[in-house]
Amino acid sequence: MKVLLNIIWFLLGGAVLGLIWFFIGVIWCITIIGIPVGVQCFKFSALLFFPFGKRIEYGNSTVSIFLNILWLIFGGLKTAVLSFLFGIIFCVTIIGIPFGLQWFKMAKLSLMPFGSSIVSEK
Repeated sequence: MKVLLNIIWFLLGGAVLGLIWFFIGVIWCITIIGIPVGVQCFKFSALLFFPFGKRIEYGNSTVSIFLNILWLIFGGLKTAVLSFLFGIIFCVTIIGIPFGLQWFKMAKLSLMPFGSSIVSEK
């Protein structure tokens, strides 16, 4: 079932969103200072291509907390709110609930990308 849902997600927007986040990551990585932000953009890209069957594990180091606060100030909060709103819109219908849950996963990652990792569920 995860494979079918991933294919539907990929064809109906996941490919475009994943590529956008990938290119944003490449642009950030052009500068040395932007490499940590670029790596986080690559996490978003990987999650947006195929989100079903993946979960996010969060770390809690001091550096991660500081970087997550900066991330929230400079755009992470907007991304989280937008992802949350997409999740609500998709959860209006029964068919859209699995896709809405993936948007909620994206919203949570948007709040704390530093120190987190994307892990495949078994």
